[in-house]
Amino acid sequence: MRDVLDELIKRYESGQAVGLGTVVATFRSAPRPPGAAMLVTADGEAVGSVSGGCVEGAVYERGEAVLDGERPALQRYGVSDDDAFAVGLTCGGILDVFVERVDRESFPELGEVAESVRLEEPVAVATVVEHPDSDRIGAHLVIWNDRTSGGLGEQRVDDAVVDDARGMLAAGRSGVLEYGPQGQRRGEGMRVFVNAFEPPPRMLVFGAIDFAAAMARIGSFLGYRVTVCDARPVFATRSRFPEVDEVVVDWPHRYLAAEVEAGRVDERTAVMVLTHDPKFDVPLLEVALRQRLAYVGAMGSRRTHDDRIARLREVGVGDRELERLSSPIGLDLGARTPEETAVSIAAELIALRWGGRGVRLSEREGPIHHHS
Repeated sequence: MRDVLDELIKRYESGQAVGLGTVVATFRSAPRPPGAAMLVTADGEAVGSVSGGCVEGAVYERGEAVLDGERPALQRYGVSDDDAFAVGLTCGGILDVFVERVDRESFPELGEVAESVRLEEPVAVATVVEHPDSDRIGAHLVIWNDRTSGGLGEQRVDDAVVDDARGMLAAGRSGVLEYGPQGQRRGEGMRVFVNAFEPPPRMLVFGAIDFAAAMARIGSFLGYRVTVCDARPVFATRSRFPEVDEVVVDWPHRYLAAEVEAGRVDERTAVMVLTHDPKFDVPLLEVALRQRLAYVGAMGSRRTHDDRIARLREVGVGDRELERLSSPIGLDLGARTPEETAVSIAAELIALRWGGRGVRLSEREGPIHHHS
């Protein structure tokens, strides 16, 4: 829902109702992840995507139906072996899409959700997508780390979902939980989709050079909150990096250590060391490699890399910590320009996140999509 939230809130605040289709589960080679959403407006507009084009028409019709008064419903879309051209995913995947009417009456807590997302406050929306009692389908419970709003129809259900959803929120994971109709943990019959809106992951780019500008642009495009840091004020300026979230003038290792101390980096944080200057690199990497981060990459030639490794060993960085370092940075794409190099680095980051191998898909067999 995050990808359509701005348009959804605009319609919501003006008093309009919309049909909202949300991917709640995927199987096999489905193109969009849980949480991907599509709006159908009363004036016939479609916003967003649940499948990249495969089943948008069918979801659009369901969106029109809920706007006309039909009940919210969970629909499975896929392709059968004997009819690849029926309504479904020609890529062979399967999607479960929940389609509901959203307005001030059906989802009074939505404004609070949007405000938390805007403030980067972790929040999750739990929605009953399947239940023997059709009146319970579509109920919402909004969950923060310290409070809740709304309800799913029964306190026992709320208590179970809150506990589980907070764990999913901490992990930044959206997905379906299954319970018995009264919230029994070992039961079945009720499915609850938890849409987790954690703050965007951080990308810390050290070294205010042309490669950093390209990396910052692609980091923003991938959904990261991007910071560029350099100790040289003449280079670390907002005018040179207008698209990033913040530009910091500080010694890189000092800035990173302060962010670690303040709890503002986590296991989703990516660190890009692009300075290839040992007086900046070594103290910075000494800090970075001792944290549990998603990615730590350092730019430089193989000669620079060998020198860097030797210097890091001299300051006590061990083999296990050095294994976390991606250096030389990026995948072997033959990149030359700053923009191509940024694509190479981003490709490595994506491959590490999802378990990809960075080879041509035409040379592989089996599923295209990897799952974490």
